[in-house]
Amino acid sequence: MVEPSEIREMTTDEIGHRIEEAQRELFALRRQMDLGRLEDFSQVRRVKRDVARMKTILRERELIAEMMEEGR
Repeated sequence: MVEPSEIREMTTDEIGHRIEEAQRELFALRRQMDLGRLEDFSQVRRVKRDVARMKTILRERELIAEMMEEGR
């Protein structure tokens, strides 16, 4: 699990890269699940939550940037 404080320390590009990696991992986990090879189903949930957490922080940054732009 990636902590929000860890994500906030990353650059936007780093977060984007981590999201891509997590989505590839999620694809692989789902494939293993379909083939009946996945033993720990909680991994799927963990990866999905990590992706959501990272996307939420990216959206926070977008909103802050918009607010700063409006406040000029």
